[in-house]
Amino acid sequence: MLLGLNIRDVVLIDRLDLAFRPGLCVLTGETGAGKSILLDALGLALGKRAEAGLVRAGAQQAAVSAEFSVGRNHPAQAILREAGLDGEGEAIVLRRLVGVDGRSRAFVNDEPASVGLLRELGDSLVEIQGQFEHTVSPSALAQAWRDWCEARQREEDAARLLAASREEEDLLRHQLAELDSLAPEADEEDLLAARRTLLQNAERLAETLSETIGELDGKAGAQAALARAARRLERARERAQGLLDAALGATERAAAETAEALASLEATARQLELDPRELEKVEERLFALRAAARKHQVTIADLPGLREQMAARLAKIDAGSQGVEHLARATAEARAQFIAAAQSVSRERAGGAARLDAGVAAELKPLRLDKARFCTVLTPLAEEDWGESGCERVHFEVATNPGAGFGPLARIASGGELSRFMLALKLVLAGTSSVPTLIFDEVDSGIGGAVAAAVGERLQRLGTNLQVLVVTHSPQVAARGAYHWRVAKSLAARETVTRVEELDEDTRQEEIARMLSGRNITAEARAAAASLIAGGRA
Repeated sequence: MLLGLNIRDVVLIDRLDLAFRPGLCVLTGETGAGKSILLDALGLALGKRAEAGLVRAGAQQAAVSAEFSVGRNHPAQAILREAGLDGEGEAIVLRRLVGVDGRSRAFVNDEPASVGLLRELGDSLVEIQGQFEHTVSPSALAQAWRDWCEARQREEDAARLLAASREEEDLLRHQLAELDSLAPEADEEDLLAARRTLLQNAERLAETLSETIGELDGKAGAQAALARAARRLERARERAQGLLDAALGATERAAAETAEALASLEATARQLELDPRELEKVEERLFALRAAARKHQVTIADLPGLREQMAARLAKIDAGSQGVEHLARATAEARAQFIAAAQSVSRERAGGAARLDAGVAAELKPLRLDKARFCTVLTPLAEEDWGESGCERVHFEVATNPGAGFGPLARIASGGELSRFMLALKLVLAGTSSVPTLIFDEVDSGIGGAVAAAVGERLQRLGTNLQVLVVTHSPQVAARGAYHWRVAKSLAARETVTRVEELDEDTRQEEIARMLSGRNITAEARAAAASLIAGGRA
């Protein structure tokens, strides 16, 4: 509930500190005294629109602070925690500063905050007549809606990625086919380069081998010369008494090495007897690999890895199609679950609407709305308008005159009628709202006598469970208050200011007598005031 309201430099209020208590609080005063300024100031703290005109003349800024006490499980605590603020204490302080330029700053528990957060907290803490809205949003239905939204989002994200992948699928398949036909190997470039160099020098090497073989082979070659030398040494061996043995051995070894060299040269020559097109083939292969590497901006050694990446990407695209189909089935299932939950809530709403209509109807006659009719309307919504509250819109319609058709409550009812309809609704729904503080601004407009007394009795009844603040001109309503504030203008330091005074027993009786008789208070008015106060306590 609202514990305190501190106002500084708002319109005619220079400094005001109010402490509130549970039950029905009434605020009275002559027309123009400034009762609406109090509500405007409180509205600032609750996140309503700020205007430079609210700053008192001569002041630099207006300041309003409202302190509330709530239970640990109140929805406002969850709002605080979601905003990253301390949501464990039972006190919540909303503060608003407005400069002469109209700019404002907001604070929650002395921490800088957005005006949006102030408004969200204010909506959970205070309900001002004229801002009434009743919606049913069971947690199971809200969760089913979130599940469906999340499933739909996952499907849409996957489909978008798949569509983007599909755009490059043909290119990927073409490039993969090119690499598959090329079949690159990691160390192939060095091998091909070396082979190319060899093939480019093959003709010159063949000539060298041929000439060398010619020097070693044939009648005039080294091999034949060594054979002749060995035969001569062999014939002279016996006469040399061993002196030629070493030379003969060396000659024989030289002949053997020459034969081996000749065989090696002939084998190498045979290896160089290559396909005349091999060089062309090697160069084509090497150039094709280099072109592919340039195309994909990698090295030839990286081409095999790139090929594997492309294959993996295509596999993901193929798997992605199956994934989207799976997500689509999950989305359809989540949608069906939401619809089932919404239909269940709709059935509950239909029953609740009937009970609400009956309850409100019972309250209308004492509130001088006996010829009016009230109806809760459930209007199916198009699927694009569905939300966590379900598949329908709940609104109230009334008919205020016999034979008249139903229309929206806010459009058909006059200001005074609207306030009384709101009062009837709050009486019926008093136990269903988590908002601890209700404010009614001139709910008694246009009524008096027994009807005003009925309004006062019902406001007093609401005050047994909730904190109710009512701005009233009705003495019958004022007499029902658990405590009473009088708003009045006074002249201070050559300027007009608004003052608020809490009344005691005597001053309260005098104020209600003024409300009954006007400026000239009579003994009869005082007696009537005392009677009303006594009746309010009964």
